Amino acid sequence: MTVPRPRSRLVDASTLAWFVLLLFAAGVYAYGLGGQYNPSIGDELVYTHIARLTAASNHWLPLVSELNHMRNTKPPLLFWQAMVAGDWGRHWSLAALRIPSLIYTLLIAGAVVWTVQQITRNLKAAGLAACIYLAFFCTFRFGRTYLTSAPETFWLNVPMFWLLWHRLRQTRTTQTSDLSWLTHVGFGLALGLGLAYKSFALIAPAAAALWCAQLLSAPTASWRVMVQITLKVSLSAAMALGIFALWFVLDPDPGAVWREFVIGENAGKLSNSEGYWHVALLGGGISMWAQLLAYVQNAGLLAFVVIGLAWLGLRRGFQAWRGPGGDAGIKLSPQLLILLAWLAVWLIVFTLPSQRSARYVIPAMPALAMLLALYWPRIARGWFLLSLLLCGIFIGVLGRIAWAAHDIGIGTGIELGASMLAVALGLILVIGGLAKPAWTRACTVAACLAVFACFGLSTAPLNGAAGHYDAQTVEKLDKASVAVPNGFNGQFERFQFLLPGNQFLPYDSEGRAGSRASSNTEELSRLLASHDAVIWLQSAPSEQAPPCVPGCKVLGTRWEVKGRHQSGEINLANLWYPQTWLFRREWLVASASPPSGDAPR
Repeated sequence: MTVPRPRSRLVDASTLAWFVLLLFAAGVYAYGLGGQYNPSIGDELVYTHIARLTAASNHWLPLVSELNHMRNTKPPLLFWQAMVAGDWGRHWSLAALRIPSLIYTLLIAGAVVWTVQQITRNLKAAGLAACIYLAFFCTFRFGRTYLTSAPETFWLNVPMFWLLWHRLRQTRTTQTSDLSWLTHVGFGLALGLGLAYKSFALIAPAAAALWCAQLLSAPTASWRVMVQITLKVSLSAAMALGIFALWFVLDPDPGAVWREFVIGENAGKLSNSEGYWHVALLGGGISMWAQLLAYVQNAGLLAFVVIGLAWLGLRRGFQAWRGPGGDAGIKLSPQLLILLAWLAVWLIVFTLPSQRSARYVIPAMPALAMLLALYWPRIARGWFLLSLLLCGIFIGVLGRIAWAAHDIGIGTGIELGASMLAVALGLILVIGGLAKPAWTRACTVAACLAVFACFGLSTAPLNGAAGHYDAQTVEKLDKASVAVPNGFNGQFERFQFLLPGNQFLPYDSEGRAGSRASSNTEELSRLLASHDAVIWLQSAPSEQAPPCVPGCKVLGTRWEVKGRHQSGEINLANLWYPQTWLFRREWLVASASPPSGDAPR
């Protein structure tokens, strides 16, 4: 089986359209970069907390945190990146912290474009591959927030991209020379930077993928070649681990690094109190069987298309296995062997730890995007239709959320109009792809990106006045002690961006929904007695003011999106009314007679 090579053509309208879509995707990623409700995971604020306090210490190391057992949770390069991006706290904003991740993501997309163009000599296929990569939900979720996926994916995959380009040059020039020792020194540097963002443990999949890809794609196969490749990759791995080990040399407290990161963060993932095989076989979402669907899960709205690619591969493999009746003597090109090794090794390695997650294989998603682009026309149309229908559902839901938000006073008419325009365009893409077979594949990718655009526009009002306290409210507090709700590790850190310059003391906000009004009143009174101000969340849509009113004063209010819901809080009866379960008021409350000292002015 060889890679389909579309005939070389000048840049035509369809090729130009793909690159216009690629620019649109980049714009969607950049829009609302500093938003409070960008898709992410809660740990983003944990990392932000550590980076902010470390910057405030005016030292690169040791890392600083007020969270118990959450200090050396990631290597220092991640935090140093934030400290530099935020100018050591002088320009501390979510947008500033996230810009490096966005740059890394766009660089990866650029590498995908260049690689596919070199493989196919077709700009249209190259633009398609990059659009596919940016249409993956995992890329949208982890590729532009302050997390480790974008930088680690870039640095760990520099050797894989370089190997692909080298093999392509070999094929065209009939050279047989393999990658030099000096090149592997460069690989070691790149891999070391990747480890310094995430974990030394990633050397296992990264080095194994590089070794397998080199060996399988080598022009000649012999014991001598295998030994040379093994020694060279071992050099790269040793250099990478040496770069990571500098953390122990530079940190004033290497013992804490060993205890908290090596033992706590990494060794703990290799054991499980319920028994390894019990979890591996019967662990539900963290079982080996669930991990086998990691690429499908990461693809998000393109999940069905990924299944279609897997079905195509299985069908062709079965035909080859049948012998003379099928494609006997099937032969894979070097670039396909590299892509398949890249995908297979990362998946196999991350089925082994007792803690499994689809996001662990994100560094292999560029390979999946390129493979999809190479076989895009061969995947059956039915798989694209399923993805289109899924996009249509999400576009409709996001449109309804934007409309409901405007109904309760969130956002302006212009913002609602922009959201509705994006919804209309998205639905046109879905309908066009469903109705016209020639448009189906292109409309699928465009519709996925339209979903992301709808999400950005529907949450945009919450990044403005509706989701922030006004300047007068912020000025009323000056180094005040503020009690803030905290339902997850580090969530209180978000108030550093909403009410900067104050001291935030978290209290447990989980489980208040449905509690008696008297208990809420007692809890709020207790917090007001011991703090200068309190952030209080609306517990039910019928609650129009904090339970302390009129015995307290409301300094300010904003709208907040509820991220965690109680069982039964969302049901068929209220599904069409997100204003009853998705949005809630947040009040900044102070005592009518504030205590002396640093208090609201």
